Amino acid sequence: MTPQPLSHEMWFAQFDVYLHQQGYRAKTVHRYRTVCRQFLQYLHERDIALEQVDPATLEVYLQAQSQRSAQRHGRAPRDTHHLLNRGIPLLLRLVHGHWPPPTVPTSPQECFQQQVCESYAQWLARCRGLTPRTIALRQARAQKLLAWLGARGTPAPLSDLSVADLDAYLAAQAPTLRRSTRADLTCSLRDFLRYLYTHGLITHDLAPAVLSPTLYAFERLPAALTPEEVQALLEHARQDRTPIGVRNYAILLLLATYGLRAGEVVRLRLEDIDWRNECLHIRQSKTGRLSLLPLLPPVGEALLAYLREGRPPADAREVFLRGPAPIRPFCRGSSLYSIVARRLSKAGIHPAGKRGPHTFRHARAVSLLRAAVPLKAIGDLLGHTATASTTIYLKLATEDLREVGLEVPPTKEGLS
Repeated sequence: MTPQPLSHEMWFAQFDVYLHQQGYRAKTVHRYRTVCRQFLQYLHERDIALEQVDPATLEVYLQAQSQRSAQRHGRAPRDTHHLLNRGIPLLLRLVHGHWPPPTVPTSPQECFQQQVCESYAQWLARCRGLTPRTIALRQARAQKLLAWLGARGTPAPLSDLSVADLDAYLAAQAPTLRRSTRADLTCSLRDFLRYLYTHGLITHDLAPAVLSPTLYAFERLPAALTPEEVQALLEHARQDRTPIGVRNYAILLLLATYGLRAGEVVRLRLEDIDWRNECLHIRQSKTGRLSLLPLLPPVGEALLAYLREGRPPADAREVFLRGPAPIRPFCRGSSLYSIVARRLSKAGIHPAGKRGPHTFRHARAVSLLRAAVPLKAIGDLLGHTATASTTIYLKLATEDLREVGLEVPPTKEGLS
């Protein structure tokens, strides 16, 4: 027996509870309630259940609101879609589980391309053993190539894919990309071409024809904060006793103390903090391996202060949660970039290079090098699987290298 859809009033009551649970301010709650009330009244007049709303229904509503505003004020609003930022998407996400709904392929071309990309993702997992994050990235790039090909991204034309097509695609994609990003893009493209050739979707193996830009080992100097800058930043952040400030101080201390990647910090879970044995369980972002780090007293105190004073009540198991509503974990490690950059600016610290979370990782590596810690031990702390990944930080310890450098003997010209 098919369950009956909930009434608008029942959904609205659940929406009201959700807004308060997620920590929205009273002013925001009032605005969202008003906008959603108008939307529900529109649906009620047309006998449309919330469960039946689709993007087309919402678009018609937005156009109706635009016309109504034009009649009232004598001109059409510049952007009727501002309503999407005022609660309606939250209400629809509560009803449907996600919003907007996933795009369902309709044409034979879209169905074929989706099938190819899904099969490609399975091949990457089964035959290449790549991580889900890498698979998602390469699958998205494959989808982008097929979408760019358009009608040529169907079985018959795709089989005749040529080097000229690939050159045109890369020429359209690569001009604004850095060399390292172009190299990564061409690597993904070669991988997809190997899949297409292996499965008989193209007649020639085009992967060898895709060349990457030259990247030189250790060509770039990693950006790193000095020990004085790290200490000044931590002291400044420690003075902010607001809930957000307490959270940010704990995040900065984790970055500075252990040199963790940003993704490892945002994915830290409550059960990863072993208070009894005074250690942290860190899942390495790139290798997936589990590292066991000592829970040093300053870090433990900062985490405890955040859990007691700064962390809002939530069902999420991640330690660190976003400050603005809705209350939820950070989406990805890059979310910490603005936190670090803002704190550096407030502390009056203006590094010459980058100013994201990775600068702490580089600074920690240099401090360990100067403390005569072996490269192997530094690599274990940072989660490197190859010593070469750690060797790059030797470039930052320039003064230390000068002390052990050999003197260059004078030439015969210099003696004469």
